[in-house]
Amino acid sequence: MPSLGADMDHGVLLEWLVNPGDAVHKGDIVAVVDTSKAAVEVECFATGVVEQLLVGPGTRVAVGTILATIATEAAAEPPTSPVAPVPAPITALSAPAVASTAVSPVTSPLVRHLAAERHVELAKVRGTGVGGRVTRADVERSAVGPPPVATPVPPGPSGERRAKVSPLARRLAAELGVDLAHVRASGPGGAIRVEDIRRAASASGPSVPPEPATAGAGTPQRTEAMRAAIAALMARSKREIPHYYLTETVDLGAAVTWLRERNRALPVPQRLVPAVVLLKAAARAAAAVGELNGFWTDDRFVPAADVHLGVAVSLRGGGLVAPAIHNADRLELSALMAALRDLVARTRAGRLRRAEMADPTITVSNLGEQGVESILGVIYPPQVALVGFGRVVERPWAIDGLIGVRPTVTVSLAADHRATDGATGARYLQTLMQLLQRPEEL
Repeated sequence: MPSLGADMDHGVLLEWLVNPGDAVHKGDIVAVVDTSKAAVEVECFATGVVEQLLVGPGTRVAVGTILATIATEAAAEPPTSPVAPVPAPITALSAPAVASTAVSPVTSPLVRHLAAERHVELAKVRGTGVGGRVTRADVERSAVGPPPVATPVPPGPSGERRAKVSPLARRLAAELGVDLAHVRASGPGGAIRVEDIRRAASASGPSVPPEPATAGAGTPQRTEAMRAAIAALMARSKREIPHYYLTETVDLGAAVTWLRERNRALPVPQRLVPAVVLLKAAARAAAAVGELNGFWTDDRFVPAADVHLGVAVSLRGGGLVAPAIHNADRLELSALMAALRDLVARTRAGRLRRAEMADPTITVSNLGEQGVESILGVIYPPQVALVGFGRVVERPWAIDGLIGVRPTVTVSLAADHRATDGATGARYLQTLMQLLQRPEEL
């Protein structure tokens, strides 16, 4: 069970997207886990074949519990993952034994799986690996003709296709009145996933809820659990972290003018909002002042190699989630805008990925749209800083001895005094302010 944040002790496995015997690759989505805040897709950290699923859907387990085992190629580097891989079993066979019996030569489960798919008799394959071991390349050379093409699964007695359907997807289909026989599967091995059910329901007309009612973000159970998780984490933050706060009022005249001119040349769906400029400046400043971008662990500061910008998103049913936009400092503004829209939509629909919940290195809270003028936030441990943006306010502003009215924003920084001092925080705010004066360089 992966850790999806400092406030997570347990999680509920909602569904498996793979079965024993399925080949998986690093980065594949293999399971969906329910936390107190959202349903999160869990990626696989190894390439191999699923051996066992050790935890069934609906089971609540502690963080760190092994969910499944994966057999990997012997030559592959053993990865560490919440879906824990195990070394492929190797049975030593003497040359006479292999010659006198039909037993297959020494292979890994992955190679045996490939051989079964390609209808290759392993006993007749000459291994070119170490010690005569049969490799994937040996199997592919021995296969005759192109890889087999999957054929549709015939309908069952009731006319319903006997496709693999996760329990969560089946329950959602029943709630939305979706006929599984007409759902196009996108999961491994033709498995029907929750996303397939939502897509089919959308195509048929009725509105689709953001997630199943049993785990909905707006249900009283979810809201109560989320409030409890937030309360525990924020209490820990204020108890353990010696916060210091700095604020700066920033002239946004140059940024607003540049943004207006740029948006005139863009179609309406591609236009940028002021928030994306603020987020990019916050990420760039974090890259420049790396003492605020990282984690306080084992009584010391550990800097992060990249800027994964956590964005605080309020949920419609109540509560708050702060998933990450990865490498936000390196994204073009248009790409950052698209990433922000996608992240907010999936956060409110309860469809986040593990890395988005576990990886934020610094968080931004923007309450300008709520009418808030300034924010004095609470740091998300183990991070060491939180940046706040208030609403854009027109204020009298002196430039070259002349007073005019300028759009301004109050930027705040909450920082961990164990990791930095006020001078570092001031340098961060000054860097952010300078970036906002040159929006064309963001």
